[in-house]
Amino acid sequence: MRSLASPLIAWTDKGLYCEAGGFYIDPHRAVDLAVVTHAHSDHARRGSKHYITVDSGIGLLRARIGKKISVEGVKYGERIRLGDVTVSLHSAGHILGSAQVRVEYGGEVWVASGDYKRDPDPSCEPFESVRCDTFITEATFGTPKYTWPKGADHGADLARWWSENADADRNAIVFGYSLGKGQRILAELARAHDSEHAPHARRPVLIHSAMVELTECYRAEGRVLAPTRPLDEAIADVEARDGKLAGELILAPPSVLDESWAKRLGDYRTAFASGWMQSGGWGRGRYDHGFVMSDHADWNDLNRTIRESGATRVFVQHRDGALVRHLRGLGLEAYSADDLVPERYARLPVKNLDLFAGLRPPEASGP
Repeated sequence: MRSLASPLIAWTDKGLYCEAGGFYIDPHRAVDLAVVTHAHSDHARRGSKHYITVDSGIGLLRARIGKKISVEGVKYGERIRLGDVTVSLHSAGHILGSAQVRVEYGGEVWVASGDYKRDPDPSCEPFESVRCDTFITEATFGTPKYTWPKGADHGADLARWWSENADADRNAIVFGYSLGKGQRILAELARAHDSEHAPHARRPVLIHSAMVELTECYRAEGRVLAPTRPLDEAIADVEARDGKLAGELILAPPSVLDESWAKRLGDYRTAFASGWMQSGGWGRGRYDHGFVMSDHADWNDLNRTIRESGATRVFVQHRDGALVRHLRGLGLEAYSADDLVPERYARLPVKNLDLFAGLRPPEASGP
């Protein structure tokens, strides 16, 4: 029986670990059993013997870490037994197939959020609030200055900017991450496809090679995206006619600013789609424009999610200071995720024994 002095989900040198279930959540080293919240490279890594993820994310996981991996898909909300715990995955709304991990043991419920967002996104499943006793939350944008404009029409904004540049015979390059952001942009543009104010949005979007297979994974799961064409193919075709691209919308990861083909694009303007663009300055002059489009929860939605979870104990990953202080001011037990290291966790004060119903405290753990 687990004691009060040990976390149900602990932080280890391999990542989050549930000893009672014998599995890791998003391990950053090879393990026997990995429950993966989504296919981004800081959450899904090669080398583990077996993976569990959401059905709709299997294609992305194989594309990122290997076609021959041993992987089991589960449906959202489906309960499976791992060791002594019951596990279920619930939509995180982050990218296609992203999940929060719910772990139940002896009447105690923990949820590890992975990355999540609450804003509508036509490219992936919507976020689901999950009730729990202890919540491990991300906080990538965990300061009050980050609040996303609600109700924004991203597709119309993108199509309008494309048209403004195309009317001047310029290419419009939107930089965004290859997995998730690129496909969200395509899904948003699909909604603007028939807009009379954005005639250029009827043309295929040129996408960098890093996005091609991932984009097809989204289509295979039934996501409606704007038409696309590989960028290198389009460049080759136009150069064969001794011309240059003009009036195109190009999607590419930020790293390609330094690639040789960037010199072959003629006249162009750049933009970056990210929550970081809310700070303005468009990346200190690195970009000509910015779209405030994040795949993470803003400050208000972080707080809303914690409130809806009903958790009285919260552990915060990334940028934890401001959110931890705020939650403590609200009367919650809030800590950095660093405190999930068993040695540190054992020293935390136990304020709410209801969280540990059925568990014996350390001093009563004898025979």
